[in-house]
Amino acid sequence: MRLFRSFVPSLLLSGACIVSAASSWSFEDATVTVSTKGSGAGGKDKLSPDTPLGKSVSLGDSDSLKLLLTTTDGKKAKRPHQAFLTLTDPTSGLEESFVLDVKESGKAKVDLDLPHQFLSATKPIPASIVIGSFGSSTPYKAKVFDLNVARDPNTPLAVPEKPERYAADKEIHHIFRDEPRSPPTIISLVFAAAVVAALPVLLGAWATLGANGNHFGKAFGNAPISHSLFYGSIVAIEGIFFMYYTSWKLFQVLPAAGVVGLVAFVSGSRALSEVQERRLAGLR
Repeated sequence: MRLFRSFVPSLLLSGACIVSAASSWSFEDATVTVSTKGSGAGGKDKLSPDTPLGKSVSLGDSDSLKLLLTTTDGKKAKRPHQAFLTLTDPTSGLEESFVLDVKESGKAKVDLDLPHQFLSATKPIPASIVIGSFGSSTPYKAKVFDLNVARDPNTPLAVPEKPERYAADKEIHHIFRDEPRSPPTIISLVFAAAVVAALPVLLGAWATLGANGNHFGKAFGNAPISHSLFYGSIVAIEGIFFMYYTSWKLFQVLPAAGVVGLVAFVSGSRALSEVQERRLAGLR
């Protein structure tokens, strides 16, 4: 009876150990291969889930690494929810995980082209395998080998450009130009005198060319409103230009010029019709 009582705890402990061993993630048939791009040849090393590889795996600039293994849950090959190969730079602390492509049979692989952040590493980079899934099975995480970067020092490191990041720019202070100013008064007076002095010359040229100024009264008698508005609009346009030159702004000039221009167009058409009638009558 005492023998039976001492045997039961031992049996339960053994069963618990068996269940615990059967419910832990691990891997088997793992190999790591380094091959030179384009040649396909390279060295192959076997990995153990219990002991890291005794030597470092050397990886050059033009080499690629392939990891093959079979994930297991206990003693049975099974597909986990997650499986990674993790590299950790011991100098900078940079860590990067590469997802293993795992099939339903548990066979997994990953092809690794080393990121440029690890190419400048001066110390061996520990490589770990991480396997885990839903359920009560204990996940697996352990270092399996050291990766030694064998880069040619004479070859410059190809570092991609940094991605564009949006941030607040410095405050922009706009400097506006001063408003345009009129030229000195003396210059304006000189040009105004030149224009006034040219008027007698213009009138003399008209008289020389045979301008019939004696029709002025007849024209206003036939169409007084059209001629008055037409000549008045011309004077008004000159006045608008004068105001723009002295004090008005562009948005003050445009409405006034639009109204006066419309009056000049309509009245000018009527005035020209009256002139044409006199020309057809032989009076011009």
